[in-house]
Amino acid sequence: MSHDSIDNARVRTCDLLVLGGGPGGYSAAFRGADLGLSTIIVERDPTLGGVCLNVGCIPSKALLHVAAVSEAARELSSKGVTFGEPALDLDKLRTWKDSVVGQLTTGLERLAQQRNVREVRGSGSFVDERRLLVTSANGETELIHFASAIIAAGSKPVDPYLVLQSGQVEGAAISRLSPRIVDSTGALALPTLPKSMLVVGGGVIGLELATVYSALGAQVDIVEKGDRLLAGADRDLVEVWTRRNKGRFRQVLLNSVVSTIEEQPAGLEVTFGAAQREPTVYELILVAVGRTPNGHEIGAASAGIYVDERGYVGVDSQMRTNVAHIFAIGDIVRGPMLAHKAAHQGHVAAEAAAGRPAHFDASVIPEVAYTDPEIAWVGVTQEGAKQTGQRVRPAVFPWRASGRALVSGRAEGFTKLIVDEATGRIVGGGIVGTHAGDLVGEIGLAIEMGCHPEDVARTIHPHPTLCESVGLSAALLQGVCTDLPRAT
Repeated sequence: MSHDSIDNARVRTCDLLVLGGGPGGYSAAFRGADLGLSTIIVERDPTLGGVCLNVGCIPSKALLHVAAVSEAARELSSKGVTFGEPALDLDKLRTWKDSVVGQLTTGLERLAQQRNVREVRGSGSFVDERRLLVTSANGETELIHFASAIIAAGSKPVDPYLVLQSGQVEGAAISRLSPRIVDSTGALALPTLPKSMLVVGGGVIGLELATVYSALGAQVDIVEKGDRLLAGADRDLVEVWTRRNKGRFRQVLLNSVVSTIEEQPAGLEVTFGAAQREPTVYELILVAVGRTPNGHEIGAASAGIYVDERGYVGVDSQMRTNVAHIFAIGDIVRGPMLAHKAAHQGHVAAEAAAGRPAHFDASVIPEVAYTDPEIAWVGVTQEGAKQTGQRVRPAVFPWRASGRALVSGRAEGFTKLIVDEATGRIVGGGIVGTHAGDLVGEIGLAIEMGCHPEDVARTIHPHPTLCESVGLSAALLQGVCTDLPRAT
């Protein structure tokens, strides 16, 4: 950072500066403005929305919707309704996906204007604890003086080449310029529709994109260095997904890593460690092994802000950093890298900056894999309880006893509630099945409210619905479920 760039910068002032325009950032900025703070939001991309809206959860869910409709049409043939095989127009699909993103970003711009939130485009770096220098794409600079700041600078995908060249690949001859190796952002751009694809990483992002490309016609293999997929979820949830997807993917390789990659005219030839199989050529490789926080990219040291070795900014329950008037939220602080976590933290930080006694005291944060079937979980898992020694009691309501699941042709799933034996309160739960992500919020609310199973069981759920399964799982815990055979 040169003195010239600071001396020649246009100067602005504000009560509240928000660095980053993703779900956490714009939520914080809008809340701050609603509380009467003059607010500036700094975003390096052309539009608000951040990773989630522009190149993450929204475009991926758009593509997953297309995949789900295509497969639902195919499956109706067994019920007497036959459609022609879907014909894919990749350019039109990209255009529709981008239009969804555009509609949402336009809405955010209107919300910012309505609240008089000023937007500054460029990359921000702290000069000291009261000033931030913003450098635009064309090199112009602006210096922002602030009373309070909220860091919402997010995260980025782990560099695919660093992953493949740091112990997972031995002597791989790959070029950094190869368009055949992509991260999640590149995969969501739909550069091509490959005939064959390797997904490195068996977490949420990898499985969601594997689902998309498989439904669009690619032959997909998955390689995961651990002994299971979706390591955060209970195994019984993942087992349902595994049975449902047995024929979807060509190979799912666990306890294995990419060993070598060689450029070939037809694609990238890959060999795998700990896997007894011949080398395989793929037209596209997606590396989806996680994200890295951007804490080391914002000049934090100049403001005296503590950032740990991994790039996370330390905060307290008000989202304050060690510099009292500077806050941090979202992916750049520890915890799940989820948009809904960031938005809630953004509200807390903005309210604390405005002098309100706000704290981030969420008991649980739900997580969802938007695969087919969806997997959603919140709070204590059975496996987590076993590791910590917490005594819990689960109850599972199978969807084969759900009228709504049966008529939908999707009865493979189940709903599970987990009760702490010491308190008798609901402390966790998981759902696997279609629309699981839409249902898990009720379990989260039950945990936050300190509900006993009776509270949920005696809440009348509409029939026939999938949300009934939450109430029926609670009735199972109470011993009063009449939709299943009586326990002996």
